[in-house]
Amino acid sequence: MTPHRSKPQTLVEWLTYIEQIHPTSIELSLERVSHVRDQLKLMPVFPLIVVGGTNGKGSVCAMLEAILTSAGFHVGCYTSPHFLRYNERIRIGQQEVVDTDLCEAFNKIEIARKNSGVSLTYFEFGTLAAMLLFIRAKVDIAILEVGLGGRLDAVNVFDADCAILTSIGMDHMDYLGVTREAIGFEKAGIFRKGKTVICAETNVPETINQQAEKIGANILQIDEDFGYVTEQKQWHFRGIAGKRHCLPYPALRGSIQLNNASACLAALDVVEEYLPVSMNDIRHGLLDVSLPGRFQILSGNPLTILDVAHNADAAHVLADNLDDMQSYQHTYAVFAMLKDKDIAGVVKALKHCVDVWLISTIHAPRGAEAEELLEILNEVGVNGVSNAIHVFSDPVAAYSYACEHATNNDRICVLGSFYTVSAILNNR
Repeated sequence: MTPHRSKPQTLVEWLTYIEQIHPTSIELSLERVSHVRDQLKLMPVFPLIVVGGTNGKGSVCAMLEAILTSAGFHVGCYTSPHFLRYNERIRIGQQEVVDTDLCEAFNKIEIARKNSGVSLTYFEFGTLAAMLLFIRAKVDIAILEVGLGGRLDAVNVFDADCAILTSIGMDHMDYLGVTREAIGFEKAGIFRKGKTVICAETNVPETINQQAEKIGANILQIDEDFGYVTEQKQWHFRGIAGKRHCLPYPALRGSIQLNNASACLAALDVVEEYLPVSMNDIRHGLLDVSLPGRFQILSGNPLTILDVAHNADAAHVLADNLDDMQSYQHTYAVFAMLKDKDIAGVVKALKHCVDVWLISTIHAPRGAEAEELLEILNEVGVNGVSNAIHVFSDPVAAYSYACEHATNNDRICVLGSFYTVSAILNNR
């Protein structure tokens, strides 16, 4: 006889429960989550901006959230993954939702799930909870970040009024395909007939244009339909609603953020009729935006940079950002990754920037062992002769070593995964 399982009461209990009830952590499908959505009658009456792509999704969501909030709108924002608390994933009015609201949402979803006779993944539970809470809060607009791919991602059970594609890179190839064309097709699944797609990728796979044409979506392409020019202390945007001059650089660091900011402004042009924003709103939003783990610089000495770069494209951006900084004597890299990522591609992008590699194991189901990283470093041409390499049991131990040995003339870069960065944030 199966023992009776009591209903979860706390958020920790709920998260433990929803991690366990589905046989796999990832199952790309819309059928199961659609059944539960219909049971719950989740039909948002507010506009939705859905943000997909390989890199830059979090930055775009954060900038949109900051600008629209500055304009006085009640904004719901759903992103993933989180660093310290699950609550980070669902924000209303730029505030994380509280445990009791999440528990109530999970309970309603669980009842509907059982009535539907289906199972849900951890991410699917979270997506439905976000929408349930946004509807209850009567937000003016919701910003939804795609978790993986697009076509079969849980977010895609809701129709985007405006879709944004930030970039198309080689990541999650076990699920999305091994070419940019295949990955582009999956990400284009968030397009909707008669709606606008903002594409911030300069070199789009042909499958993107083909899908837009096939379903009758209107695609706006960076450098063609919108774009920007830079000056030393400001930048200027042009889009379908005209030009916006003398904009401040976003508070998020890195030159790639102008691509992301331009995508935001292009999307705001699309929804301007019912969500108007002023130049002051844009300026305040760009200056106020914050996002942990994306070239985040911690206070104190030696300088510490946190970056979740976990694929080759993101690592090249990180390398460019490191190169643009003032000169440092040595760069210590606290480095740990998941085994299903392009570890070699990340190392190749960054090896010219790093003097001391501090590699460690990620203690998670998909985590790579430190010995695997060491083997790849050697294969790529990083070895103990030209570079110092040290092996640690976990990222915290690696970071402690860096703090003990780096001088004020050095810098420490923590990279490779959300797991790596969150481990450091959790221990500060």
